[in-house]
Amino acid sequence: MDLLFLGTSSGVPTKGRNVSATAVIEASGKAWYLVDCGEGTQHQLLHTPLSMRDLRAIFITHVHGDHCFGLPGLLASAGMSGRSEPLDLILPLDLHDWVRQSLAVSQTFLPFELRLHALETLEGWSSAHIHVSTIELSHRVPSYGYVFAEVNPDPRLDLERLQADGIPRGPLWGDLAQGRDVTVEGRLINARNYLRPSRPGRRIIVCGDNDNPELLAEVAKGADVLVHEATFTLPVLESSRTNYGHSTAAAVAQFAEAAGVPNLVLTHFSARYQNNPQRSPSIDDVRQEAAARYSGQLILAADLRRYHLGRDALLAEVL
Repeated sequence: MDLLFLGTSSGVPTKGRNVSATAVIEASGKAWYLVDCGEGTQHQLLHTPLSMRDLRAIFITHVHGDHCFGLPGLLASAGMSGRSEPLDLILPLDLHDWVRQSLAVSQTFLPFELRLHALETLEGWSSAHIHVSTIELSHRVPSYGYVFAEVNPDPRLDLERLQADGIPRGPLWGDLAQGRDVTVEGRLINARNYLRPSRPGRRIIVCGDNDNPELLAEVAKGADVLVHEATFTLPVLESSRTNYGHSTAAAVAQFAEAAGVPNLVLTHFSARYQNNPQRSPSIDDVRQEAAARYSGQLILAADLRRYHLGRDALLAEVL
């Protein structure tokens, strides 16, 4: 599985960072999922190999504009690019009418079915290779995180069951190995019943805005990657008198260390943090604050950077 960051700034874009959007890419490297869609997300996609035709679903974490204002334009462009497959859109119920009205008043007629799902009542969403569940977080408005878990990764044939059920060796086994259902003596044989994972499935948590990382304690158990906002550092938070419902790098790092999460990716940085370490406050301040409290693989997300989660459970940048 890969992560490709399309926007890593909090609230407003900067010259080097767009607002929130993260692509989660299947192990195949083709099918992908979008978490949040800040304004300008479709422009960021133009600098990546991702295709709107391969997008399986969009997941919005909460109603704030820096996480959703890019939706109408992205949907319109998806239609103009020739997409015809239905698209699932999971987002807060309060945004459903906004999406519909944005498309209607602009006379945008999508050539594909747009299937809206209410985030608040979602009991899980699945594709052929990914299952997505939710976790409620703490913010000024209701906010959620999404847990992406691989389904039946790198499947192999269950030879014992095939033999026990009398399915003859040969081309039929090859079809089942490719995930194709077959018919044997009038019986429909479902391929998924004869495929078993050859390795543990990987799990990635991608969070919306959240000022209480401890809410992730249960879902973080066994997770390979935690993607979490680090809008502020402690000195900035203490001087501002309020945190607006956001976390510090220190709080997230302390939680990830205690939870034993092997890979921590920080994102959603306040625009006040400069890329130049000679200027203050600097994005380097965020890194140093987190590194002092976390001993795992620490990554500060950057726009248009792609990271691969290997079988060794190590998240590494794709160069």
